[in-house]
Amino acid sequence: MMSSTESYQDHWPHPLLAREGWPFIGVSFAATLIAGWFGGGAVAAPFLVILIFVVQFFRDPPRRVPVDPLAVLSPADGRIVAIEEALDPYADRQALKISVFMNVFNVHSNRVPVDGVIEQVKYFPGRFLNADLDKASLENERNAVVIRRNDGSLVTCVQVAGLIARRILCYVNPGQALVRGSRFGFIRFGSRVDVYLPLRARPRVVIGERVSATETVLADLANH
Repeated sequence: MMSSTESYQDHWPHPLLAREGWPFIGVSFAATLIAGWFGGGAVAAPFLVILIFVVQFFRDPPRRVPVDPLAVLSPADGRIVAIEEALDPYADRQALKISVFMNVFNVHSNRVPVDGVIEQVKYFPGRFLNADLDKASLENERNAVVIRRNDGSLVTCVQVAGLIARRILCYVNPGQALVRGSRFGFIRFGSRVDVYLPLRARPRVVIGERVSATETVLADLANH
């Protein structure tokens, strides 16, 4: 997480529940009411548990955005599972790869890690391996967003489906200008996001660390 000395800007207003979850929340709520009406509290209890789970999964709280222009922000809530030099197959370069694993209890709204313009958005069908595994990055269903910053450097953000994730949602297109901290997609239900950075980037997180989308700085993009 960021230290207390970091500066932030707040983005308001912001929905508390992701729009992707509204149909699921509505169905779960209706099922709970119907079960309670016809079967009483004992019958409704399991449906209430499901409703609570669905609501917590689709929560989408506002986040403070660090103002440091060299900061690369976490695109997702979760746990750091990889920090390594690797080939970025989407931008064809060697890069610093930082991976965030999201379990079903994390917020699954994906946020833009840097300011810039989208160079490409590319979807790849694939398998549904446990997203905690390294090979999931290249074998699972995934969607890659390559962003070019104002200084010309590239940052690639890859949404990776997980063991039970069956839907990757991405709302941005090539040529679109992005502002860091803004929403660009969502993954249902448990997954991973890989971020490929220039090799000059300096990691600000460690393996196993818990991170929060937008508020946690993954790395600094040092000047040339």
